[in-house]
Amino acid sequence: MPPIKIRLSAVLVASCLLLTAGCVSLRTQDAALWDDRHSDSSNAAFHYSLGVLNSVNDNADEAMAEFEKALSFDPQSAFLATELAGLYVENGHNNKALSVLKTGLAYNPQDLDIHLLLGRVYVHLKDYKNAIKEHKWVIRKDPKNLTAYLYLASLYGETKKYDMALEVVDKLVELDPDHLLGNYYRAKILSETGRYEDAEKALKKTLILRPGFESALIDLVVLYEKQKKFDKAIETYRSFIAFYPVRINIRAKLADLLIREQKFDEAEVVLKEALSLDSRNKDIRITLAILYMDRKKYQEAMAVFSALLQEDPADHRARFLLASVYEEMKDNDRALAEFGRIPESSELYGNARIHMGVLLKKEGKVDQAIEHLKSALEQKPDQASLYVFMSSLYEDKNNVAEAEAVLKKGRSRLPENTDILYSLGVLYEKTNRFEESIVLMESILKIDANYADALNFIGYSYADRGMHLEKAEQMIIKALKIKPGNGYIIDSLGWVYFKMNKIDKAIKYLKEALELQPEDASIAEHLGDVYAKAGRIKEALDVYRRALKINPGNGVLQKKINELTKVKNS
Repeated sequence: MPPIKIRLSAVLVASCLLLTAGCVSLRTQDAALWDDRHSDSSNAAFHYSLGVLNSVNDNADEAMAEFEKALSFDPQSAFLATELAGLYVENGHNNKALSVLKTGLAYNPQDLDIHLLLGRVYVHLKDYKNAIKEHKWVIRKDPKNLTAYLYLASLYGETKKYDMALEVVDKLVELDPDHLLGNYYRAKILSETGRYEDAEKALKKTLILRPGFESALIDLVVLYEKQKKFDKAIETYRSFIAFYPVRINIRAKLADLLIREQKFDEAEVVLKEALSLDSRNKDIRITLAILYMDRKKYQEAMAVFSALLQEDPADHRARFLLASVYEEMKDNDRALAEFGRIPESSELYGNARIHMGVLLKKEGKVDQAIEHLKSALEQKPDQASLYVFMSSLYEDKNNVAEAEAVLKKGRSRLPENTDILYSLGVLYEKTNRFEESIVLMESILKIDANYADALNFIGYSYADRGMHLEKAEQMIIKALKIKPGNGYIIDSLGWVYFKMNKIDKAIKYLKEALELQPEDASIAEHLGDVYAKAGRIKEALDVYRRALKINPGNGVLQKKINELTKVKNS
């Protein structure tokens, strides 16, 4: 921390100028200004006072120039060295600060203020080794220097030496149990190391010391969210609002959390309270309108978006969302009209064209949809989703060659786009080019080792063919860690266990997958296959029939049902 800057009033500065022999200024460690052992001390005092005056008036360059003159008249002054260096640091001149402090240290090797500020300069320069060295030196000379403890702990935390950071901050809190920042930083270290219960206690202690401490309130919310203690997080947000009732951004965060927790009525109340503070806040109005959309209150949502467009017809986000409301209401004509009004210059243009394509496809106008996508790609050739969606439209027309050509064009434009590569790999698999599809999926994993869909694709493909089953299991488990609760990945894991003849495990995961994706016929068929292999004929038939209802006319399913029915009746 730089020494406390002296912010003198103009009257006090004038008094200093008249006295010339040095007005008294406070330092962090003592109250003595430099003494008058040098004949130039009055000149130093004069220029220092001018520097303070310029600093008060936010004339940083002139202030630094005057402090430099002051130090030139009294080069041995530790006070002037720290004042000038502190001003350098405030204005981003860290190397100049370093030079001044090293010179000051040559004259005053035992000065605590110089060592402390030197440590902070090293932090700004990311020279953590020397920064730690300087703060440890201060603590050795002054074992009760709380500032040095705090900065040393933060340095250890910055360099991820959390045990050492905690040891130092514990000493700080031992010296001063009510040290606000000491307790707060202790909580941050404990949270970083996963000691959430202790971190919560430390944050609560911090909030006892200063009930409205904003950073502590925010960190406590984050801590609760990490632990999925959402009710406590909501309660803390409400405490925050009690201290800062006009902080609209906090109300917005509370509303987001309430929406995630499906407490829609409460979220609506919070958003309306925020609008009572600022009725024209666009982000809050849009959040409220999106909440209306989610709750199928389409008229209310339309009213908000229409009002926003009346105020600003060029608000493309409001227009896109209004079009989305019409789409939800199945008012395709008005949806198409609004999406079509989003100009080529808008970032939302490509997505608007995709929505138009979806709507036209529903109306059986696939060719028209493709034309919209072509024009969109001319304007947005770097938007990967346009290539992917256009390819799917060509697949709908059974034009596999053109579908592949579109994806290859996208790949040549965006060679490392994983979504394009994935779509191309899936297309290869659909057209019986298994080895090529695996090569593409592996190329995705070289770009992004955590691309869950590629991991799942390879794992399931291996399992389905009864090959590399252990590798398949490992890849699918990794995919599931990246996307926990994904029904399709869980289905893949159940299928690999089926192929490994681990029937109980297979049933467990396939049942879970079907619960997550109850309308997926292939998952139901997988579970039926496992039941059939286990000899659980009735359960197999029930699941097969369920799958056939989802996918009527499936000859393979009907054949399985017929064969099992014969077995059951025999």
